[in-house]
Amino acid sequence: MTTFLRHSLWAVACFIAVCMTSVAHAQVIKVKQAELEKVEGAWLLNANFGIELPPGLENALKKGVTLHFVVQFELTRNRWYWFDEKTANVQRQVRLSHQPLINQYRITAGGLAFNANSLVEALRIAGTIGGWSVIEAAAIDAEKQYEAALRMTLDLGKLPKPFQVDALNSRDWSLSGEWLRFPFNASMTTVMGRKL
Repeated sequence: MTTFLRHSLWAVACFIAVCMTSVAHAQVIKVKQAELEKVEGAWLLNANFGIELPPGLENALKKGVTLHFVVQFELTRNRWYWFDEKTANVQRQVRLSHQPLINQYRITAGGLAFNANSLVEALRIAGTIGGWSVIEAAAIDAEKQYEAALRMTLDLGKLPKPFQVDALNSRDWSLSGEWLRFPFNASMTTVMGRKL
């Protein structure tokens, strides 16, 4: 084996190790509880997310950077003969900001605004979704099985440009959300995802 080939293999192995380490240390927004409830002609989503900010994001927030989160909900139906059918695909924006002069946090979501006196309270409010209409009852078949999927992520594209560079280069800025997937049947009146 030539020296060049040996060094190339070593470089590739180091790159893979670094990538795996950064993925392993990525902060995760976890779905703690999710529930779909049938109300009149729609299904409403109630959910709670556990959000933990890494130090870099917490410092940026306290210095006036607004954090934009995206809550995504999908409803799909498996088809053996073709791609999965996407019955519902909706998103909701949640904004979290800090007002240093009065040392208060502001959360806006779904046209509503809330204030919080501490970061812990602000993250709890930002991670709470209640009564969000995600599925029209007329769009689904009560006799078919579906899969519901839900997650919350930090929208890095809405950070100021210098912070976007930091987000790409530092795990201290990494904040990803895992998908929670659970079976859905429209004949039920309530569907539970996970409760921790």
